[in-house]
Amino acid sequence: MADDKRGTAAIKTPAGCEDVFFSASDGLRLHAADYGRHDLATRDRLPVVCLPGLTRNTRDFHDLALLLSRDEAAPRRVVSFDYRGRGQSGWDKDPARYTILVEAEDVLAGMAALGLEHAIFVGTSRGGLIMHVLAAMRPGVMAAGVLNDIGPVIEGAGLVQIKAYLSRTPTPRSWAEAAEILADAHSKSFSTLTPKDWEDFARAIFIEKNGKLVPDYDPSLLQGLKGVDLSTPVPTLWPQFEGLGVMPLMALRGEHSTLLSAQTLIEMKRRVPSLQTVTIPGHGHAPILHLSGIPAMLKKFFAAVDKQRRH
Repeated sequence: MADDKRGTAAIKTPAGCEDVFFSASDGLRLHAADYGRHDLATRDRLPVVCLPGLTRNTRDFHDLALLLSRDEAAPRRVVSFDYRGRGQSGWDKDPARYTILVEAEDVLAGMAALGLEHAIFVGTSRGGLIMHVLAAMRPGVMAAGVLNDIGPVIEGAGLVQIKAYLSRTPTPRSWAEAAEILADAHSKSFSTLTPKDWEDFARAIFIEKNGKLVPDYDPSLLQGLKGVDLSTPVPTLWPQFEGLGVMPLMALRGEHSTLLSAQTLIEMKRRVPSLQTVTIPGHGHAPILHLSGIPAMLKKFFAAVDKQRRH
């Protein structure tokens, strides 16, 4: 099954990050970004595992990971994963294997390779769905969780929006144009972003390959979206969500999100009263975790989880 068709890409490891490569059960070479791995000061605290969205990669978490791993009062190891077909991970010969279940198994393989027994999970969009699957497969690996703009009910309108955007994203001719394309597409949902934020957004999504800027994922990944019947409701994951509810849990929702509705967030809180819910003003799907005061919220939540485990 293993393959790698990434081509020649200009990849520069961000400062403060260590690239780690490991093998999936089928032999595919997968990538993780590890922050604070060798810092003795992080070893008394739970590490954080970050899981990106459908077509996204470890760069989405770089700024947050630096803030957490370099925090003077409570530094924390942070590991983010590139799923197969994304970022620096290999591409799969069989696009049918780009599934949440396979990706959950890959995350478990990565945790074993990096010596992570338990962690606080942060899952953005698809990453949060993987957390729902892990709640059924291996709940013991999660000490606590943050669901970033995702829940057990996926709104059809949000899927329509994602499918339309991914199917018609133009090819930018420069980094400045890439930032402009993203701002044109998303500025109504992300009204608080600055020009610098849009540039950072672009560099998290695109990569320079063979002299061109292209999205940093295997195009075959989108075959799964083509088969989604948007005229029928997407199956819900309430039993899996309630499985997540046995541990400390926080849910973030972008104010303008079309994938996680306000009504679903209310129902999540009703079913799991201990759930902490936060709506992020000026953000859509999904909130950008190093902006708008979110790091301070996460640090407070993580500290409470550490304190609870000590007692």
